[in-house]
Amino acid sequence: MSEDEIQVSKEHYFNSTYDSKRRFCSYWHQIDEVRKLNPSSILEVGIGNGLVSDHLKKHGYSITTVDIDSDLNPDVVASIQDLPFKNGKFEVVMAYEVLEHLPFEEFSVAMQELKRVAQNYILISLPDRNRAYRFQIQLPKIGDIKFLIPIPTFIKSEHKFDGEHYWEIGKKNYSLNKIISNIENINGLKLIKTYRVFEIRSHRFFIIKIVD
Repeated sequence: MSEDEIQVSKEHYFNSTYDSKRRFCSYWHQIDEVRKLNPSSILEVGIGNGLVSDHLKKHGYSITTVDIDSDLNPDVVASIQDLPFKNGKFEVVMAYEVLEHLPFEEFSVAMQELKRVAQNYILISLPDRNRAYRFQIQLPKIGDIKFLIPIPTFIKSEHKFDGEHYWEIGKKNYSLNKIISNIENINGLKLIKTYRVFEIRSHRFFIIKIVD
């Protein structure tokens, strides 16, 4: 993807509807996954409105931001498929809600580039359109118990490019197992866990370890 293929304007990230309460729950997970690893260096590919990188910087993390859109003021203007950094430059590389903006046949190429510049971990999130019910209950002395109950869908809808997303998990031909297989088929990557955010079910996270 080149700079002339920018899909949304800067204003997309800076309006009264973009940062919903649910999206802030996703931000929390984006930040929390980094805090668990406590890396000395971070690369964020796809800066969005800069909230996550700004928060991490204010908490003492060394973070470099990359985006194809210069209007978003990233540290470096570049494509996820051609990152101008040496191998293993960053302990953690994160790309939240980014890879679906590429045609699926470019997914593995982009993941390999993330792996190249990552030293220890890759953190990504992708849109998941599989249906699920939320279940939540509060019990004395135990606290909140909450989880998602998947709803089987036997006929998957076909994804149509909407100007932003080329594909989404749960749509026809894009099963979760297919995404996992694509990740694990890349030499040197090991999927540690994947989960959906309870408050915003469409955000599925993948925690991936570099093992070579």
